[in-house]
Amino acid sequence: MDARDPDLKKELDAALQTRKELGAEYESELVDSFMEKVEQRFNDTADRQVRRQLAEQQMATARGTRPYGTGTGPDQAHGLGVGERFAFVGVSLVLAIPLSAIGVVNAGLSGLLITWAGIFGVNAVHAAGALSWLRRGRKPEGSGD
Repeated sequence: MDARDPDLKKELDAALQTRKELGAEYESELVDSFMEKVEQRFNDTADRQVRRQLAEQQMATARGTRPYGTGTGPDQAHGLGVGERFAFVGVSLVLAIPLSAIGVVNAGLSGLLITWAGIFGVNAVHAAGALSWLRRGRKPEGSGD
């Protein structure tokens, strides 16, 4: 969905004009109506993208290739999709809570700092793709095999 969608601009202009005519007492209903249209447009766009990605995955499966892992697009860097990268970061942050508590109990502030340095390091290495050899079916870069 383009940020300058002409249909949404028309809808917004119509809502603003209606607000001028009806007054402020109908403002919340007008905003709700406009937001429902924006949400519907967003959902339609997201549905199209999901359907396209599923079709690409099915085609890749039928061809016997991986849909992700080419490393050619920004969302496919190092063979990971956006969801996989987001999940990794989310899991590391959830695990940061008990790890931080353990670090503070055992070593105080220095334990907390060491814990967060480790969390940062793991996420930085993951973001850099240095752990590609851990993923299924991948060899370390430059292995020559």
